[in-house]
Amino acid sequence: MGQFFVGCTPQSTPVTEDTSSTKIQKMKMSTEIPDGIESPNVIKSKTLGDLSFYDGVPLPNTVDKVYDYLDLINAIDAYTKGIQLASMEAMKQGILSFGPANQTALLFEDLMDSKALFLTANTTSVYMMSWLELGDEPIVIETPPDVLGIIDDHYFKYVADFGRLGPDKSKGGKFLILPPNYKGKVPKGYFVKQANTYGHWVIWRGFQKNGSPLPAIQDTKKTYKVYPLSQKDNPPAMNFVNVSGKEFNTIHKMDERIYDEIDAVIQAEPTFGENPEILGSLAAIGIEKGKKFAPDNRMKEILKEAAKVGSAIVRTEMAKPRSKYLFKFPNTQWLNPLAYKSYLFEHNGARLLDARSAFHFYATGITPAMSMKIVGKGSQYSIAYSDKDGNTFDGSKTYKFHVPANPPMKDFWSFTIYDNQSRSMLQTDQRFPGIDSNQKGLVQNKDGSWDIFIGPKAPKGFEKNWIQTNPSKGWNTIFRLYGPLEPWFENKWYPSDAVLVK
Repeated sequence: MGQFFVGCTPQSTPVTEDTSSTKIQKMKMSTEIPDGIESPNVIKSKTLGDLSFYDGVPLPNTVDKVYDYLDLINAIDAYTKGIQLASMEAMKQGILSFGPANQTALLFEDLMDSKALFLTANTTSVYMMSWLELGDEPIVIETPPDVLGIIDDHYFKYVADFGRLGPDKSKGGKFLILPPNYKGKVPKGYFVKQANTYGHWVIWRGFQKNGSPLPAIQDTKKTYKVYPLSQKDNPPAMNFVNVSGKEFNTIHKMDERIYDEIDAVIQAEPTFGENPEILGSLAAIGIEKGKKFAPDNRMKEILKEAAKVGSAIVRTEMAKPRSKYLFKFPNTQWLNPLAYKSYLFEHNGARLLDARSAFHFYATGITPAMSMKIVGKGSQYSIAYSDKDGNTFDGSKTYKFHVPANPPMKDFWSFTIYDNQSRSMLQTDQRFPGIDSNQKGLVQNKDGSWDIFIGPKAPKGFEKNWIQTNPSKGWNTIFRLYGPLEPWFENKWYPSDAVLVK
């Protein structure tokens, strides 16, 4: 396994000679011990090397090895199980860099472009978001009409939908969010949601009309409000900030600093809002509610190593999965971002831990709507990291995707490409690294299909069908279908794998 981190152990064990060859004296009550119960006094481990014991009790050097290894395993486990907490904390900090919680809403008035570091956003939706921070009293959120909106808590758990898939039925409405352990009266006239954390991410996507994001922006500025229930008769004004084209970060750390981001969430929120098993993994490495996270030098080295392994794990689980449930279409390289369409990452009574960590490494937003078959509404996704032969995309090469005729949709389809490192839009000379079927000038084949090219230079005659890459970087892509119809859900229609253009 490599170098381990020998340090102080919980108790001192006297050094004792190796008794592996000592014959056990027979006593009156001796019986034959069944095979497999006892362990030898020297265990030769491929992972830890020689482990020495005195009749089953570890010698000092073995104690150090075992606890170093156990701390490493627990730290890797905490990384993969807690990555969603770090992601939400980074989102919080990114939003709050523009203004206080409850008072500030970020609007991408000219759409989101590749300047923003934001997990797998697209180039077509009108993104808007704010950070909600509860206190002792309920908070009212007045939502705009005709959006796809989600409220997720600080632990990255689902709280509510609003808009097209919410109880307001796309008309907009007043949501009342009750703080943890709230015992007060609940007035009528609101869509009421009980919170298990104080912090919440509120995000909504508006829709362009006739190619313009302006109507969605105007609706939000006219209707979106956040205020304590006690101020319902005189709500304070919101501060709307246009963040299109601005540099800011919402991406969590991938090195050992991820544990500090996770700890920030644990310290800020009630423990009953999170799974005890996850809290147990975190407590095993010193992240506990109400306690300072202060690893010693030995543990700091272990956390550095664990973060390296954890980063490798989540990147591998996402880009090169070995699980069949992460593949989207039969015999293709297209990946399914949400295994078995479960927003809880559950199947046959089991929680799919690798699918959960892979998703939260790559994407944002949790809602039951993701797991629902909603014909003609919302959007569906497929991810590709590799060409038809399974080779990882190379930014110095050009690839072609074929989009068959008659796509089963009410709205449109799109491709967006992403940086493999940041999982944000790939930064090239193109402001918007994407293509959609609403774009003017898109070349269509005689049979009604399209060929889309992704590479460093545009193929002659297909400049409008081209997304630029950086020759020195890899990339991945998401194909989105908006307003999907039955053939999509039945896997009867889908884009081709990428073919290398030589």
